[in-house]
Amino acid sequence: MPFKIISSQCTSCSACEPECPNVAIFEKDGTFVIDPKKCSECIGYFEVPQCVAICPVDQTCVVDPSLPRYQARA
Repeated sequence: MPFKIISSQCTSCSACEPECPNVAIFEKDGTFVIDPKKCSECIGYFEVPQCVAICPVDQTCVVDPSLPRYQARA
């Protein structure tokens, strides 16, 4: 499942944006969002999703259970 950013908790610090290996994070209306089509959950890049690891506010970058898990291309 791709990650999403809880906008009400996002401080707009922008720490997550440069850490995303898929360039899936961008600023929109004063907070940051994750493009679910680009989010790979950092699978194949890092052990821990980088948005989660770098975010200064706990539980701001969370799994979006409404979307299917990332599937690596064969």
